[in-house]
Amino acid sequence: MSSVLISGINGFVGHHLAKALSDQGFRIIGTGMQPKPTAAIADLIDQYINCNMTDAAAVSRLPFEAVDVIFSLAGLAKVGDSFAERQKYMAVNVNVLAVVCERLLKQKLPTKVIAVSTGAVYDPNQPLPFTEDSKLIKDGSPYAVSKVMMEASARRYIEQGLNCLIVRPFNHIGPGQEAGFLLPDLYAKIMAASRGDGVVSVGDLSTARDYTDVRDVVRAYSGLIEAETSAGSIYNICSGQPIGGQVILDKLLQKTGLSGKLQIKYDQGLARQNDPKLIYGSAAKLQQATGWQPQITLDKTLDDFIGA
Repeated sequence: MSSVLISGINGFVGHHLAKALSDQGFRIIGTGMQPKPTAAIADLIDQYINCNMTDAAAVSRLPFEAVDVIFSLAGLAKVGDSFAERQKYMAVNVNVLAVVCERLLKQKLPTKVIAVSTGAVYDPNQPLPFTEDSKLIKDGSPYAVSKVMMEASARRYIEQGLNCLIVRPFNHIGPGQEAGFLLPDLYAKIMAASRGDGVVSVGDLSTARDYTDVRDVVRAYSGLIEAETSAGSIYNICSGQPIGGQVILDKLLQKTGLSGKLQIKYDQGLARQNDPKLIYGSAAKLQQATGWQPQITLDKTLDDFIGA
């Protein structure tokens, strides 16, 4: 039975990855900033360690020798928050991976590292869909720039012999996603409006993004554990199908029985400056390596989110 370590296991994606790997029989060690694991995953994992993954001394005490694969999920992921916390995002998102890589190289451990980047690293001003060879941004949100820097750091360790893959998941949504992202924020506004003044204030919903259910995303991660891959390989994880923000809003209104009952108000102050209208990617490389395909429809994702 293979053993894995998941950093940031208490997060949105960490929860779903823990469940997916537990169902497959993996032995799971999780780390997080909280004193203990959340109740949702406590019975799914074999060991939990309270650890700041940017702290080299703390990371040096983790049982890396006992695991075959490390999923580096720890980090900061809210694009909106990153503009007010630029330096924090840069430091945390680079160091949560660099500290792990430094220790693995120092001890010459063969552990496979799956470093989680983002589809936001691509320069939006180029042909679609984005492939792993598309140009990366030189300027963008602090979140996206921090992931470009993280990837550059990873490549230096790969050149020194580290067995590390980089995955670039595009926007993912699903049950349990917290505030700060489109789906939970729209749903919260709809529910608040239904109990209050009946007005839902939104930003620019004409933009379209490549959304994948988080359960499909973690299935892609798990498929890379046993896949024949080369160190330094990069894989997009995406559906290849852009979905407009307006589509998600309309479906949420329909599913909550509130279509036509609320006033939708466009607030320019909620729109991001210079936000690209259309972004989507190609997961052909991942599909060739593992056979992965997204399976969960948007309607099921929304139903499960509402019902969670």
